[in-house]
Amino acid sequence: MPCAVAVTNSPVFLPSPMFRKPMISPSSSLSLHHTAPTSSPPSSSLHKHTNGYSEGPTINCDSNSSSSVVLKRKRPARIQIPFAPLSFVDEIAKPDDNLSEIDEEGEEYSVYCKRGKRGAMEDRYSAVVGLQGDSKQAFFGVFDGHGGAKAAEFSAKNLNRNIMSELADKHEDEIADAVREGYLATNTEFLKEDINGGTCCVTALIRKGNLIVSNAGDCRAVMSRNGVAEALTSDHKPSRKDEKDRIEGMGGYVDSRNGVWRIQGSLAVSRAIGDKHLTKWVIAEPETRIVNIRPDCEFLILASDGIWDMVSNQEAIDVVRPFCVGIEKPDLFSACKKLVGLSTTRGSYDDMSVMVIRLPRFSSLTYNSS
Repeated sequence: MPCAVAVTNSPVFLPSPMFRKPMISPSSSLSLHHTAPTSSPPSSSLHKHTNGYSEGPTINCDSNSSSSVVLKRKRPARIQIPFAPLSFVDEIAKPDDNLSEIDEEGEEYSVYCKRGKRGAMEDRYSAVVGLQGDSKQAFFGVFDGHGGAKAAEFSAKNLNRNIMSELADKHEDEIADAVREGYLATNTEFLKEDINGGTCCVTALIRKGNLIVSNAGDCRAVMSRNGVAEALTSDHKPSRKDEKDRIEGMGGYVDSRNGVWRIQGSLAVSRAIGDKHLTKWVIAEPETRIVNIRPDCEFLILASDGIWDMVSNQEAIDVVRPFCVGIEKPDLFSACKKLVGLSTTRGSYDDMSVMVIRLPRFSSLTYNSS
């Protein structure tokens, strides 16, 4: 069946002074000018005023003289001060997009995405069930874009195709290599598009009773094993020692800005697809883990960091499990929505994307008996 791709902003991307042009200039329509002080306090909203000079009063320099010498005093030019909240530049950089929610219910999976409060949605997802004509083979992915949605959209459309293409030339025991080459090929193709931005990825390829989970960035995969959370991925952040050592070994630097560790003062993740201005340090190579799907493997959660920044792995399992296990009719969509709702009530400003996949139908015992 065709790949389902849907639209769903991460605060991981902060333009670095090394790579960006000023967002506000005197000639820009967004320039802000202050007029002479008034008795009323400044408004919190943004106003545009006309700039110019005002003439001062006429004064007499010698009151005893019959002929007065008249001087005109001019005020200096107004100082241009961008009177705006601290997040002003970050906000105006976001494209306008009215899309606020996306949901889809498929066979044994469901996805729900909700736009955050930072701007337009930059998330995408991909779901393909019935790979190569086998109903027990599938590919799922969540893609968390930053600096725009183009990289997430491109990856959602092409990553599965590239992985399967690589797998066609490899043995079954080389499947991790096929996934790696698929990620790298997708990154190479996207960079040729010469488009800004990047995307974090987490993917799950289900094949012959095995769960092949991969990630690049801080999207995460967590599996329920008899109700106990088991993280199948590790977030790629500059604060992770091995990632920090790798970046610094390549001549880059990692520092903390407002409590967030960033590469070159810009990106808060150390692996991603895209990010052409940081390709020397930000790599698209994923980490992959292969798990044999046994009866105790209940379900898998794939989600963006808009969820994981607010909800722990075990909390997520505890929220989702009552909708998936031990009931006659699982309600995966309600499980996804409940998890997004919890993250929202805890103050998440980021886009939130959640995919829940039931695993029993893909188990190795079921596969081998078919």
